[in-house]
Amino acid sequence: MRADVDADPDAAGADAGEAADGTDPVERALDAFRAGDPVCVHDFADREGETDIVYPAGAVDEAAVAHMRNDAGGLICVAVSDAVGDAFDLPFLADALDHPAVDDDPDYDDRSSFSLPVNHRETFTGITDADRAKTIVEVADAAARVRDDPTAYGPEEFAAEFRAPGHVHVLRGDRDGLDGRTGHTELGLAMAEAVGAAPAAVVCEMLDDETGDALAPADAAAYAARRDIPYVEGAALVEALK
Repeated sequence: MRADVDADPDAAGADAGEAADGTDPVERALDAFRAGDPVCVHDFADREGETDIVYPAGAVDEAAVAHMRNDAGGLICVAVSDAVGDAFDLPFLADALDHPAVDDDPDYDDRSSFSLPVNHRETFTGITDADRAKTIVEVADAAARVRDDPTAYGPEEFAAEFRAPGHVHVLRGDRDGLDGRTGHTELGLAMAEAVGAAPAAVVCEMLDDETGDALAPADAAAYAARRDIPYVEGAALVEALK
């Protein structure tokens, strides 16, 4: 997160009940998602306490990847629904690893959502903006194919398109969606479902350049206001989309 976006109390609009322009934050967020644009989503103060930049995965291009790595700075991940994860036969990473360092008991939740990190097979190193955008969009396309016909795409098809390890971490959404977990994974997927997008969303944590910590909600809201990006609280999304 760059230092030129310090919080402006008058512009922050951090109140979950009303956006800076007086519109409903959830509706503004869904309008943006429907158009393929990003949304800043703060989860919960008693959970991660982080704001993520979230995109519908099918709309991600090189510019979107550059936006997230420059203006957010966290890990760029693509979340897929539980049904899509089942179709791809994707394990939770902690279940797939056999090593004494594995300890999937984060302080903020019962378990993490991480599955395999992948690259699309048509990428080179997988880390460039173009390579990561290619991987993300192809994951979204595969997820849409599963949604449209769950029998048409399986683990063999996934392996033919993607290789692991790679540079885009795939996250598996909770089987019960927001009823089971209220992380950015599920919040992004709920927005995607609400607007009829592929069951895949990209999330990237916003970090503070000066402290190295998660960007404070007021600072994230001020950034969003300056960039005309919707800012929405996770609690508002849960209330509207559960």
